[in-house]
Parts: sequence; structure tokens; C-alpha cells
Amino acid sequence: MPNPIRRPPRVAAPWLRTRLRAAPGAALALAVLVAVTACLAAAFPRALGRYEDAALRHTVDKAPRNWSSVQLSAPEPYATLPQAERERLLTAEVLAQQYARVRALPRAPLTTDPGQSTYGVRTKVDLETADPWLPRPSELPARMSLVAQAGLAEHARLRGGRLPHLSGPVTARTAEVEGAVTAATARTLHIEVGSVIHVPALDRGWFAVRITGIVEPLDRDDAYWSYDPLLHEPLLVKLPPGGPDSPSYWLGALLLPPEAGPALLGTTGNPYPFWRLTPRQDALHHQDLDRLRSAVGSLVSGPDLRTIRGFTSPYTDANTKLDRVLGSYDRLQSAISPLIAVAVFGTGTVVVVVLMMAGGLAADRRRTELALLRARGASLSGLTVRLLAETAVVAVPAGALGLAAALLVLPDARALPAALAALAVTVLACVALPLRAAAAHRVVRLHEARQDVTSVRPSRRRTVAELTLVVIAAGAVEALRRQGTSGDQLVSAAPVLVGVIAALVLVRLYPLPLRGLARPAGRLRGFVAHLSLARAGRTSASAVLPLLALLTALTTAAFGGSVLAGVDQARDRAALLEVGADARIESITYPLATGLADRVGNVSGVRNVTAVSVDYQGRPGNGRHSVPVAGVDPARYADLARETRLGAFPAGELAGGGRGEALPALASQAVAERYGRAPFEVALADGSTVTVRITLVRAVTPAVPSENFLVVDRAGLATEAARPTALLVSGEHADGDALRRAAGSAVFVRVRAAERARYADSPLQSGTERLYAAAVAAGAGYAVLALMLALLRTAPERGALLARLRTMGLTRAQGRRLLVLESLPQAALAALGGVLTGWAAIRLLSPGLDLTVIALPASSSTPSRAELHTDSLSLTVPALAVIAVTVGVAAVQAWWSGRRGTVRELRVGDGR
Repeated sequence: MPNPIRRPPRVAAPWLRTRLRAAPGAALALAVLVAVTACLAAAFPRALGRYEDAALRHTVDKAPRNWSSVQLSAPEPYATLPQAERERLLTAEVLAQQYARVRALPRAPLTTDPGQSTYGVRTKVDLETADPWLPRPSELPARMSLVAQAGLAEHARLRGGRLPHLSGPVTARTAEVEGAVTAATARTLHIEVGSVIHVPALDRGWFAVRITGIVEPLDRDDAYWSYDPLLHEPLLVKLPPGGPDSPSYWLGALLLPPEAGPALLGTTGNPYPFWRLTPRQDALHHQDLDRLRSAVGSLVSGPDLRTIRGFTSPYTDANTKLDRVLGSYDRLQSAISPLIAVAVFGTGTVVVVVLMMAGGLAADRRRTELALLRARGASLSGLTVRLLAETAVVAVPAGALGLAAALLVLPDARALPAALAALAVTVLACVALPLRAAAAHRVVRLHEARQDVTSVRPSRRRTVAELTLVVIAAGAVEALRRQGTSGDQLVSAAPVLVGVIAALVLVRLYPLPLRGLARPAGRLRGFVAHLSLARAGRTSASAVLPLLALLTALTTAAFGGSVLAGVDQARDRAALLEVGADARIESITYPLATGLADRVGNVSGVRNVTAVSVDYQGRPGNGRHSVPVAGVDPARYADLARETRLGAFPAGELAGGGRGEALPALASQAVAERYGRAPFEVALADGSTVTVRITLVRAVTPAVPSENFLVVDRAGLATEAARPTALLVSGEHADGDALRRAAGSAVFVRVRAAERARYADSPLQSGTERLYAAAVAAGAGYAVLALMLALLRTAPERGALLARLRTMGLTRAQGRRLLVLESLPQAALAALGGVLTGWAAIRLLSPGLDLTVIALPASSSTPSRAELHTDSLSLTVPALAVIAVTVGVAAVQAWWSGRRGTVRELRVGDGR
């Protein structure tokens, strides 16, 4: 008996399980594509964020501590207050309580570093000492600054004695306190443990400081010591006007315990309290820049300062240049971000095209299946939803896996931008197949129509869309040319838009010459050339997507490669301007030793050595302006200038004049405009004079890295002035260490390669280069993938064609030639179009791009400007790679089709 409760089994298998089992290879390929793309998309903002954070911290770290720290100071307590109240305001207990409230006041993200922040009391006026045993270079007594700063034990180690401390209460009447000095101060000023230093007191003779310890800073770069370098090293101060013969005296610092603050009221130093805050560098993040600048502004001249004045003094003031430091980083980041956006738009466009092509390939592979379902009554919305679910089952886990990989590989960065980028990739991968299928099957068809350009004519909507893109691209390019990279994101997309327009134009135009060549090819013996040209001229109407991917990738590669090449050229040029040759050996004070040029010439890698004498204190005319004067050997120096391309000139025009005549001189533009072409005298540092006449004008010269210079024949100078002070060394492979050993320690040795390495000053600059290189590599990889997808899309048709032709006598060699010749026009079109598009984009956009901000640090004084120029390798190598890949794939397909049986190939081709 049948069981009435039991339901009959379901016959239909679930859609998702059936489709995934039917094509596991396609599902796996989609998963890999989505995972890799999502990982790259998520990694980019995290890498950029890490570079930006590192650059911000680097900028703050490289700034002087008195710029990056915030010091709040109050004037000396009012003289109208009772003496006990004045003393109480400078006690360590009161200052510590105020310091705790000051530290807690700054708003996030301005987080202070307790290890480098401090407080204390110091004298405003430097005090003359009365001790004759202290050094007196100009018979002037040494002066001391008294500093009672908290935290000495935590920031110094003892070199001798013990740390100072006070055993009892301290008042303004205290006549003597204990103190310490650093080892550098003790060594320079001859101070020992037990020394007593006397400074003037207010109502008695002297205030004494007994030295009980000599300390060594744990870290001289710490803000505790570097905010005021006087704390760890004395200064030799020259009185006005500050010349070499001006009187001078030593100025040092005596380190007192923080409890000694009230005792300073008894001196004539006008003591004042201070509270110093240093930001924590590991808490600085680029995304908090605006809030950070707001917090600094509030602390310096806003509500926070008003609050601090409420519990310290109404006249408390803040001193910092942290806002300037943050502004310098902001200018660097603002100048670099549009250049990064150019690479992002280019690579992002190629990725979008590849994902769309992957969906299109899947839709074409299942065209017959989907058409049959529509013919049997499947609704368009239902079919779209099923395809979306089928794709999402594969793409969503793959996208999550790619995001997780990016988060693991690049920790300590913002997760939200990475998640949004991975989500965008996943969503695009999910909707590519459903949308392509919905567009292809919105109308139920019994038979598929031809899809080549002979039957599918461009519609009016497509024409309007293409014209709209032309107008947008032209406007973006013109905007970039006018305003540089300071415009909006549309400006950064200008290179991509140029590639888009080129793709649309080339797809419309390129079948015309192929059809014209097909007729004369038909008269040739054999049918391979005629048939390949005919098939290439009837390419698919959907070929715009792979061509767009290739052109965009080639344009981005050319643009990115030209950016990197421009940066390299600018750094090479700047290093060459700074050094003057491949290496420079120079003595600023004294002439070089006799025989040094011969020793340097024997160093491995040195090709040539040019000796010059440079007087940086030459005073032409009335002597109001100093101009560097270089004495050279005209012949050797002309060869060096020609080799380095730094102001080349004919050697004969610099040869010395006769007796009593003015020496011919090579001058900079500024010097020539100031002194003219008439003879004039130049006073040199050794006391001699020389009469020169400017005959040559150049912008730069190897001997002097300056915009002002005079170059004369060394034979016309006095004996002392003609002695070489610098050697300009030629030789790209000269060993810097060997040069230093040969030159000795008494001279400065500068190597061009080492100078060039210093120009990547900020992590954001070096990071931008790496991101550009990664974007170019990723774009090239996805362009190759787009090319492979385009060839895979037509592979069944080509395979079936070869099989049919083999039944009519086509040989394997002819089959290979047919596939290669058929695919070669499209590859050549993409390569040629990519070269032309990249060249045009660079030429059009170069006036609006300044690469100096990437190539050179902001502190560089080199008058070099990095400009965007076309790089031949970046233009030609990717284009040739496209042709090579296309030909290789066509040859492999012909070989593989030959291995498969003709009957099997016909069945597979017809079935698809």
C-alpha cells in the first residue's frame, strides 16, 4: 500500500549545484580572478595609507624639535606678588600638577609622548660667570643658562660623580645649589666634579652652582636634549657684526634639579616656568591630518590655550612650528596624490574591462543554453537573478579571501578603504555575467544573428555616447594643461579617457584598410593571406572591450614608465649639478695636498681627474656681493663640461689673455647681467686681485654648484689662488670608500651615486615610485589577461574553421599562418594605437605635470626641475609584448588544434 504521508522525491536538481558541477573549471577560474583582483584592490589603499603615515611621521621626525614640539611658557611671576607666592609658583610640586593638566588637555589625535615631554624653570637672560678658570677666547667671561628641567635621571647616564639633588627647602635666598653638566660641556669648558660656578645674584654678590655630576645624554636626538642644543653642548657666540675677527664668548648650560626653581628668583636671569609637549609619532596618521592641525591651533591660540592660562598665568604663551611642519607634509601629499590617481584610474579601468570581459566570455559560452531557456518561457528577471546567485556563490567567498589576504599582508592600516575596494571588485564580478546575459537575451530569438561589424552597425545612441566621451576627454586634457595636477579626479582620468577615445576611433576605422587590402591579396597565389585579411576585416563588433583594455594598459604603462624615467633623470641631473662630476674631493679652507690628484687617479674606476681652485669669497667690483671664482685648466675643464653636459664651451675662448690684459671669464646669467661685458676687478680671499672680462655665459658649470659663478684660466691667477682646492673625478664605477681612503680625512668626498640616493627623502616619494611600478605591472598583467580572454572567446570558432579547412586540404603550416595572420592585424592595431596614445597623452599632459615633488626632497636647493618626457622603452616594450603574446597564442592554438582530431574539433565547434 502506498504511504499517503510520504511526499514524492524531487526530480529537478538545484540550479546552483547543477551549474557549478557542470563547469567547475570556469567557476575556479572566476574565483581565482576575483580573489587576486580583490586582494590587489584592497592592498592598494592600505599600502598607500602606510606610505602616507610613514611620510607624515618622517616629516615630523626630521623637523627640528623646537619646531615639532609645543612649548608653553609663562613670564616671571609678578614682582607685586608676595615673595612666598612667587616661590610657590616655581616649586616642582606646582609645576608637576600644572604639567599633568597641560598634558591631558590636547584633543585627539594630538597625543603627547611622555618620554620626550617635560617641564621646568630656566633663566631667560644668560648670566656672566665670575670664575676666571673658565675659557675666555676673547677675554670675555663665559655665560651660563640655568635650567631646572624635570627628567634628567631618565634621559642621561652618569659619566662621573652623582646626580644633583637638594636636601632641604629652597627659596630665593638660597645661595648655593647642586648641578650637573654634560660631558661635552665639561670637556669644552674644563669643568670637573666639585667645580663651583658663580653667577650674579640680586641682593648679594654671587649665586653658586656646585657641580656634582657629569652626564651623557642617552639620545641626543631626543626632544629632551635637542629642543635646545645648548643643554648638551656649549656654543661659541660671536658679538656683532659676527665676522671672523669679532669677539666671542662661551655659552653653556647648568642642569639643576627641578626642585631648584625657586632659587633662580635670587639671580638676575629672569626665570620663567615652561611646559613642553612633544607629539607621539606612532599616533600620527594621515587621515587625522585635519583634526591634528585643528588640535594644534587650539593649543597654540585657541580654547585650549585659554584654559591653560586659567590655571597657569594670564600671559602664558605657546611657541611651536608644528603647524608649519604639517603644512609642508600636506603640500607634498597634495602634489603627489594626483599623480598616484593617474595610475589608479589607468589600472582600475583595465581591471574593470577584464572583469566585464570575463562575464562576457561566460555569457558567450552559455549563449545557446540561455537562449533555449528563454525560448522555453524563462523570464528575463528570473534568469538574471539565478545567474547573479550562481556568480555570487563563487565571487563572494573569493572576494572575502582576497580581502583577508590583503589585511594579513599589510597590517596596521585602515581597513575601511580596503574593504570598499574589495567589495567593488566583488560586486562587479557578480553583476558582469547577469547584466551581459540580460542585454543579450532581452529579446527571445530562435537563431543568433551575425555579430561582426558588417552586420552590426553603430547605433545613434552609441554615436552620441562616443561624442560625449570625446568632449569629456578633451575637456579633461585641456584642464590638466591649464591647471596642472591640482584639479579634480576627472583631470587624473585624462590619460584613460585618451585611451578610451582612441579605442573607439580605431575600432570604427581599422576594418576599412583591411578590406581594401583583401582584394589585391585575393590575386596572390594561395588563399591564406586573402582569407586571414577577410576574417580580420570582419572582426566582432564587441572587440572594443579588449582593445580598450590594451590601449588603456599601454597608455598607463607608457605614462607610468615615463614618470619613473623622469624621476630618475631628474635625480641624476640634480646629483650631477650638486657634485659637478661622478665624485668631488674638496677642501673648503686649505689647498689640497701636492700629489693628491695622482693618488686619486690611481683608484680603481677613476677615468679622469680635473683639478680646480674655487674661491667662494671672491668680491667683484665694489665688493658688496661675493661670487665664487673657479680657476681651471681650460682644455681639461672644457672636456669635463662637455662630458657632463653642464655648460659646455670651446676651450679656446677661456684661454688666458696676454700680460696686462683682462682674463676671459665664463659667468652665470645673473653675474653677467650684474657686471656686464666690460673688464672689472675681482678681489680674492688671499688678498690678490685679478681683472676679468665676461666672454661666455652659461646656466651651470661643474666647478660651482651655484647660480652665481665666475670661471677663469687658472694660469692667470696668483700662485696661492691657483692652488687646487677641489678635484672633479670622472668615472661611473669609482669606489667611494677607496676615494675616501686615498683623499684622507682632511677633505670632503662626495660621490654622485650617494648624493642621488639621498633624494628619495620622504617615504611618500619612494612609495609613490613603488606604487607606480606596481600599477604598471598590474595593468600589464591584466592587459595580457584581457588579450587571452579575447582569444579564448573566438577560440572555438577558429578551431572549427581550421577543422573544416583541413577537410579541404589545409596543411598544419597553413593553419598556423592563417591564425597568426588573422590575429596579427588586431595585435598590431593595439600596439600601434598604444604607442600613439601613450605618446599623445604624455605630450598633451606634460605641461601640467611637475615631477619635482616626487624626484627631489623639499629641502633640496638644486635648481633642477623634473619634467615628464616620453620614454622610448616604456612606449615600445609593452607594445611589442602584445604582438608577441598574440602571435604566440595563435601559434599554440593552431598546434593544439592539429593534435585534436578533425571530427572531434568539428563536433566541439558546432556544439558551441
